[in-house]
Amino acid sequence: MLFWEMGSLLTLLILLKLSRGAVVRQKLRRYDYLSGEFFALDPDDVQNLSSVSSRLQSVSATMDGLSVGKRISAIRGVMDSFFADVKIDSDINQIDANGVSAEWVLTGNIDPKKRFLYIHGGAFCAGSPLSHRSITSRLSEVTGSAVLSIDYRLMPENDRQDAMLDCRNTYRFLLDNGPDGRTPAKTVFIGGDSAGGNLTLSLMAWLRDSGWQVPHAVVAMSPLTDSTLDSPSFTDNFSSDLILKTLFKLLNRVPSFLYGLLFFLTNKISIHDPSVSPLLGDLSKMPPLLIQVSDNEMLFDDACRYANKAREAGSPVCLQRWQSMPHVFQIFHPSLSSATRALDEIAQFCQTHSAS
Repeated sequence: MLFWEMGSLLTLLILLKLSRGAVVRQKLRRYDYLSGEFFALDPDDVQNLSSVSSRLQSVSATMDGLSVGKRISAIRGVMDSFFADVKIDSDINQIDANGVSAEWVLTGNIDPKKRFLYIHGGAFCAGSPLSHRSITSRLSEVTGSAVLSIDYRLMPENDRQDAMLDCRNTYRFLLDNGPDGRTPAKTVFIGGDSAGGNLTLSLMAWLRDSGWQVPHAVVAMSPLTDSTLDSPSFTDNFSSDLILKTLFKLLNRVPSFLYGLLFFLTNKISIHDPSVSPLLGDLSKMPPLLIQVSDNEMLFDDACRYANKAREAGSPVCLQRWQSMPHVFQIFHPSLSSATRALDEIAQFCQTHSAS
């Protein structure tokens, strides 16, 4: 009898889950339209993009057949070594930021009171300040800011809430501490890519709701905005996204209701909670936000939906759509001209919204 009751309860929970998911999908379809500024493929990038794609395909091939654990280990190694040949003209200072390992990235004549918190991507299970120095070094250079790149706790050793807590703690640190010691910040930016873009948007909403000082500008590159992974481009762009399909090839075989259950058991939070799915939350009264995304990637609709919904809610959002670029293409600076231009666009956006 007990077994029958448990089975019935599980069936009911699954049906409720599927029903809620269908309602959410229906509501989000209203935001499936193109907006923002379109950047056509730079002719100078055609040959370089072919070289980048070949390299990515080669890396992807080495992941085939690996178990989840071995794949995560391999991805971590690849991400930290992929850009080892890129020259970084920055001073790197390792620090402890409120209990979180981090590094100051300082390039040229920066203003120590202008600070940029950078949150790296890597599907929440890989990546580090080291893997993203091509971005953080350039951002420091073109924004004239001290970039604090954080090494938040990764999955599966930790859960998503641990990563969110690390972002909050380092932001608090940034407000009161600069590269030259304990001094208050005058201008603050937050930015991140992919999973780091998700954490960036989650942090932005938390700051608004908790009464903390919000940043002057926020940047999200190819952000994951909906952790249900249910946007159309997640399927439509699977074959063209050479980076994310390597990460999500195994996950795509898991039924959606089972994925939601595993997510809850792993992270102790619902997959529909706005802290992990910022798209599903209140997007009003946000600080100025720039979103950059490629039309080739699986998270294209995540970016478009977030921008369109936030704009409808009255928040100042700028969406930039880039043609035929890989996921988080900015990390390929200086190999791709579009990557360099995108980072320069970020600098211009930040300059526009800097404190006077």
